Amino acid sequence: MAAPAPAPKQEELQPHAVRDQLPSVSYCLTSPPPWPEAVLLGFQHYLVMLGTTVIIPTALVPQMGGGNEEKARVVQTLLFVAGINTLVQSFLGTRLPAVMGASYTFVAPTISIVLAGRYSGIADPHEKFVRIMRGTQGAFIVASTLQIIMGFSGLWRIVVRLLSPLSAAPLVALVGFGLYELGFPSVAKCVEIGLPQILLLVALSQYIPHAAPLLSTAFERFAVIMSIALIWLYAFFLTVGGAYKNAAPKTQFHCRTDRSGLVGGAPWISVPYPFQWGAPTFDAGEAFAMMAASFVALVESTGAFIAVSRYASATPCPPSVMSRGIGWQGVGILLGGIFGTANGTSVSVENAGLLGLTRVGSRRVVQISAGFMIFFSILGEAHAFM
Repeated sequence: MAAPAPAPKQEELQPHAVRDQLPSVSYCLTSPPPWPEAVLLGFQHYLVMLGTTVIIPTALVPQMGGGNEEKARVVQTLLFVAGINTLVQSFLGTRLPAVMGASYTFVAPTISIVLAGRYSGIADPHEKFVRIMRGTQGAFIVASTLQIIMGFSGLWRIVVRLLSPLSAAPLVALVGFGLYELGFPSVAKCVEIGLPQILLLVALSQYIPHAAPLLSTAFERFAVIMSIALIWLYAFFLTVGGAYKNAAPKTQFHCRTDRSGLVGGAPWISVPYPFQWGAPTFDAGEAFAMMAASFVALVESTGAFIAVSRYASATPCPPSVMSRGIGWQGVGILLGGIFGTANGTSVSVENAGLLGLTRVGSRRVVQISAGFMIFFSILGEAHAFM
């Protein structure tokens, strides 16, 4: 008869208890915050992703030949599609609190389409804009197939399985550094607004909570809303006070609060619809260039998914779920091509960073944020004012 197993010694290490969330996280997928707090956090996510959503069309649309009206419609469409993609990702994709937004990765191939020789002979600016937009639509539709096939076939799952923590950590870091390289130089375009914004955000989120422990939770979670509201008021008073009256046009464009041109060009109520610019056109060279950007966005989103999953659950995201999320991201790029956004969507790295700042990885918060995107995209004047 076999002897019973000896009792474990006192000094032997015991396995850690299974947790739903990491100790430093306040709310995860299974523990959403109260509704009032969730709505404020969702609005904060909306404000964070709104920056990229406005900056990219503001840079691209004038080069395409469009004016303020076209710019407002593109921002509106991009916001609408991003809201749909965020909801799809949270319900059908990875089901992580990942916000889908505009990506700088697709800017370079879009500019190459803008500079293509087949559009150089068009004299009418609006006609040129529409023709280029239809060309980008065709390129995005073709490029979306790469992520759809890689994701839904399970091929990307094989790649994700090879990502050890040693390789995943540099990937996540490089994704953040890429955003820093593109975003931080913009601070120098209006130092008197950008630098106080950075200092105020750091002070509200990192230092004031230690000085006022009773209000630490409010400052840590809503530092972005507070800092944006205060700095916007500061910029508004500088504008109406005539601080930029004799400044250079470039300085006025970046510093004044009334130079975006979106308020005058946006309709009060408008719902984006498929093929609103006309039937897409297809070109092999443009499609392959956009497909290369689609692969870069695929890798970038994988790193962002890894970062987001840390705040959503204590359990790492399985490779099969990650691959499924990439497939649905490809569907999101397809929607962008159908609606005509002039840019593809990927996981917003800014919003992934906001999860770490607020320590709230709730899926409900991100879904509320998607609701804000869709709501404000339909109310054109409201999102243009913001």
